[in-house]
Amino acid sequence: MEITTELEQYIERHIDAEPELLYDLNRQSHIRLLAGRMASGHWQGRLLKMLVRMINPRAILELGTFTGYSALSMAEGLIREDSWIDTVEIDDELEPLIREFLDKSPYGARVRLHIGAAEEVVERLGGEWDMVFIDANKRNYPENYKMCMKHIPIGGYIIADNILWDGKVVGPIPKEDAAQTKAIREFNDIVANDERVEKVILPLRDGLTIIRRIK
Repeated sequence: MEITTELEQYIERHIDAEPELLYDLNRQSHIRLLAGRMASGHWQGRLLKMLVRMINPRAILELGTFTGYSALSMAEGLIREDSWIDTVEIDDELEPLIREFLDKSPYGARVRLHIGAAEEVVERLGGEWDMVFIDANKRNYPENYKMCMKHIPIGGYIIADNILWDGKVVGPIPKEDAAQTKAIREFNDIVANDERVEKVILPLRDGLTIIRRIK
């Protein structure tokens, strides 16, 4: 089924409304940045909030903050008073925009922004996270998964974005983003063959995998 503009509008009228602040953040992401479409957006943001409500994690790790849309969506879903989100962004030029909206949001105080390479930040922070959202450099997805599994307890979740990669996970590998496509395919194969987890792929936007550690 093709998701037409008319059907998109229908869906948006029948799910929870996008908060005004997140609408503005999404708009500013498109106005100020060339890759504004990387922001999670209305549908995915509401799903992330609901997943956080369902999982009820104490600690969340996000790899790839971009402008903070997904972090604030997840923060909105936090239930425990002692819960927080560690979000990691490697592009320091995005920090002013991220902090601008963290400061505006009533949930911004629950989000701890870390600028730097994911592996360095995670090693420095240490500990465990009950939920991880991976939405960083696609070339690093296989290594991100291996790293995160060291910090996820049994019963914890990993959610990975862009795992269908505009449909490039099937068919010939395109030349323009061959490294990213190969890494996404490798990630998907690793997860599919990992007996420590159960997993399901949702064809939402560019594909979302929900992974639960069972052993």
